[in-house]
Amino acid sequence: MKKVIIIGATGMIGLALTNYLINKDIEVVVIARKNSTRLKLLPKNDRIKIVECDLDNLENLQIKDNDFDAMYYLAWEGTRGEDRDNVDIQNRNIKYTIDAVKLAKKLNCKCFIGTGSQAEYGRVEGLISSKTPVNPETAYGNAKYCAGNLSRILANQLDIKHIWLRILSIYGPNDAENTMIMSSIKNMLENNESPEYTKAEQNWDYLYVDDMAKALYLIGLKGKNNSIYPCGSGKQKPLYEYIEEIKKQINDNIELKLGFKEYSKNQVMNLCADINALTQDTGFVPEIDFKEGIKRTIEWYKNYNK
Repeated sequence: MKKVIIIGATGMIGLALTNYLINKDIEVVVIARKNSTRLKLLPKNDRIKIVECDLDNLENLQIKDNDFDAMYYLAWEGTRGEDRDNVDIQNRNIKYTIDAVKLAKKLNCKCFIGTGSQAEYGRVEGLISSKTPVNPETAYGNAKYCAGNLSRILANQLDIKHIWLRILSIYGPNDAENTMIMSSIKNMLENNESPEYTKAEQNWDYLYVDDMAKALYLIGLKGKNNSIYPCGSGKQKPLYEYIEEIKKQINDNIELKLGFKEYSKNQVMNLCADINALTQDTGFVPEIDFKEGIKRTIEWYKNYNK
């Protein structure tokens, strides 16, 4: 790959991917929301070109560049809280995804890579593969599933390679403050205490964001047309063990507040990706285990909040 487009480059995954690609000497055109305060998080590099455009105006966007190797579509509104079941917001996301495919065609982009979610599956047992039946229980999960299917149909009609990722749980620098990982780090570092948790018995799969960036790069390079790839580490353990590792690296004397909260309605208790197809097709193998990944994340948080 020599030149790509990223829509949604200022999120945690987008920032890591942008850094990964420019380190591979790949030119990156970033399409970002107008006046986004997060643009300052992008590295200063001659291989990055920023184009400001809101998602609701993608269909009208004009860019002089063309002949892109891939478009990474990472943008999505309403990913947290009550917005996940806001039908209007999620319906707009479907349109934005379709508009992105049309833009890819207009810019002579060879491959469209869209990012779905484990929410497309709902609650399942065992390893999650592309063949695992989907049963989304939220508007967010339903919209991701619909966006993946409709964008695939359109990409096939337009003769664009289409790949859809179903991402599990990613963590690392630049993550949102209200995630389990970041809220734990913040409270343990700043307040010298743990936040309140459920019993945290969920069997969970966490992937460090730099490994996610590597996976995205390899998918753009070697991924097969019309593939669906669940993205995770391929390993799982109880959530409380991840929390204990965070505590151990910050202050092992902190008392964990497990069991103080009830599980949410329709709580997913099992989450682990089957990454065999992803590995076979692209060669992707995670390199950073949770112990090392959380160490890097804690150090980033300390430096970011100086």
